[in-house]
Amino acid sequence: MTRGYRREVGLFSATMLIAGCMIGSGIFVVPSEIVQVGHSGAFLLLTWGFTGVLTLMGVLAFGELAAMFPEAGGPYVYLKEAFGRRVAFLFGWTTFAIIECGSIAAVASAFGYVLGTFLPGFSDARWLLPPVRIPGMHLLGLPLGPWALGLTSARAAGLVLVAALTWLNLQGIRLGARFQSVITLAKVGALTGLILLGLLMSPAHAPLAGPYTGGGPGLPLLAAFLVAQVGSLFATNGWNYLPYIGGEVRDPGRTLPRALSLGVALVVGLYLLANLAYLHVLGPVGIATAPAGRVATETLRTLLGPRAGLLMAAAILVSMVGYMNGAILSSPRIYQAMAADGLFFRSASRLSAKGVPAAALAFQALWTCLLALSGTYGQLLDFIIFAELLFFVLTVAAVFVLRRTRPGHPRPYRTWGYPFTPALYVAGCCAVLAGLLLYRPSYTWPGLVLVLIGLPIYERVSWTEGRKAPNERS
Repeated sequence: MTRGYRREVGLFSATMLIAGCMIGSGIFVVPSEIVQVGHSGAFLLLTWGFTGVLTLMGVLAFGELAAMFPEAGGPYVYLKEAFGRRVAFLFGWTTFAIIECGSIAAVASAFGYVLGTFLPGFSDARWLLPPVRIPGMHLLGLPLGPWALGLTSARAAGLVLVAALTWLNLQGIRLGARFQSVITLAKVGALTGLILLGLLMSPAHAPLAGPYTGGGPGLPLLAAFLVAQVGSLFATNGWNYLPYIGGEVRDPGRTLPRALSLGVALVVGLYLLANLAYLHVLGPVGIATAPAGRVATETLRTLLGPRAGLLMAAAILVSMVGYMNGAILSSPRIYQAMAADGLFFRSASRLSAKGVPAAALAFQALWTCLLALSGTYGQLLDFIIFAELLFFVLTVAAVFVLRRTRPGHPRPYRTWGYPFTPALYVAGCCAVLAGLLLYRPSYTWPGLVLVLIGLPIYERVSWTEGRKAPNERS
């Protein structure tokens, strides 16, 4: 454990951290995108079911690694132990450059957009400063862009929220975790209420239960299924944040695996029930054509009238705050662990008097704000999920490597179903990655390039710090 961290997070708070990070805005808007791609309710349920099974398989593997190395930094530590410093640095670099800062920026952009439900002045179409527009182009046959860079009123609202939550988490892990628990209980309650209303109440008009036929013929079935995983996997993102704060969890050998399993099982169950409720009320056509993709809002509006839609919009905003707080709380532990190895800004290695990586929190906030100016929620989504899945695959593969190279290392928890569950997770994620590269190249190829840019950066940083020992060269 890194000196200075305080083990103040118990099982309940750890579980609430996972659930709170997973339940963001995705479950309320992503179903519309999935039906537009797959055209049917069966496709919608199959997509979420596959995502749930895949996620649970990944959690089982992460549980073993988290129990083996209950330290701040989580996957950074696991990858360093299994594959060496270079691969661990690429994860940390990509996490900072794309995955976590990009996720926070994406949800911050969406926060301002949904806030426009109450305050119409907040919109991603209202520019506070003239935008810099970059037209679409083709590079080596790949379509890229277009992009609109600049500050909109919606993005400005997101930036203020990022700053406020960063300040909150500078006050210590206990306050940040307590805030997360309160927000999570509120949003679990709201999602449960939506599910009960959707399943138990009959809409005034029967939903259009037939397939959605808009949007043209679309992609081939298998390609559509793989592409649809972008939204559902992003919506289930967040379970990986708990290992980031492994150095602050009490009794980590037991708490980390249990919290991972409980939190993910809770959220996956709620997500499947929520999609059943959407189908019961709206049907595939209603889901696909929900205004601005706000499926949950349209569901409540259909059942309870227009004011209920405002209540759902408020619940969505709370969910976004919960996700962002969990991500802002957890991710700087990765950068602190990197800095302690000489692979990030030196000042980020130090903890404040309150036991938090204050400089790492500040660096994260600054880069997140810059990313939020670069694109909308939808534009950032493919870009993030590709890089994230790539390192999830490597991290789960670390279970196989460490079983061979570190057989005697204490394992308070062992992956259930080994070797089949981690192997199936790796195979499923690789299929999704291949689908994204083929059918959504605009942001996946740039994401891969950004990962590879980390290689010369690693060489430069290692040379400068003089920390690259011979036995760590790979």
